[in-house]
Amino acid sequence: MKVGFIGTGSMGSLLIEAFMTSGALLPAEVTVSNRTFSKAQTFAERYPGIKAEFYNADTAQASDIVFICVKPHEFIHVVKDIRPVMTPDKIVVSITSPVLVSHLEGELNCKIAKIIPSITNLVWSGSALCIYGDTMEDRDKKRLEALFDHISEPLRIEESYTRIVSDLSSCGPAFMAFLLEQFVNAAVEETGIPRESAQQVASNMLLGTALLLTEGRMTPAEVQERVAVPGGITAKALKLLERKSSGMFQDLIATTHAKYREDLIKVSTSFYGEEVNGQ
Repeated sequence: MKVGFIGTGSMGSLLIEAFMTSGALLPAEVTVSNRTFSKAQTFAERYPGIKAEFYNADTAQASDIVFICVKPHEFIHVVKDIRPVMTPDKIVVSITSPVLVSHLEGELNCKIAKIIPSITNLVWSGSALCIYGDTMEDRDKKRLEALFDHISEPLRIEESYTRIVSDLSSCGPAFMAFLLEQFVNAAVEETGIPRESAQQVASNMLLGTALLLTEGRMTPAEVQERVAVPGGITAKALKLLERKSSGMFQDLIATTHAKYREDLIKVSTSFYGEEVNGQ
């Protein structure tokens, strides 16, 4: 299997590194191109056997599966680059939520998928959100999911839920890290505990909580119930959190969805030349 990556930014780099370190792919199976060629060369030097290409079309032509890992507004340019070399047996995978499967199906003569990764995939954890076009056969889906199974739990979703599931899976680590940072900052400011100690304890706590919710099969409500003794310290603090955070996550979701709609309009305009509705 030959796999190409167009774009070596934050998420493109993450996928290449995760697939390399997990053994999902061998360097000789990978071709990389980037707008700045030296960045593609960096991966070829780091993982001998990876081939760095100057042109996106060369990466696409050499690959059975092509991951497009660029910003939404750059997609149309990459699509134009690779269109002449795409064939019905190849698979193009977008990792960008505002780029719809229909955008790519209308432009490329190949199979189309959209897979949204997470930073947690770098440590072979978390989910990979899988959305498939009409021409993707069952064997194609299994092929992609077998690849992502090395670094994540592949989860098939409807494209209409892309944004909200991305909030939980892909944006969620940043949101949870922000809240943890605020917790640690408050601990340091209020008590003088060394930041490194507070950070270590809080990080271990978050890891343990995640294991309770996954391997321990506890719900968030059950974790709270087990920790909070009625009338105790945790119970009183939880009431404070409930009061202070009321409406906060609704506003957060409204913000991410508004930005998604803005990006979707821009992407659709770049593909079709006019605003269109989409999921």
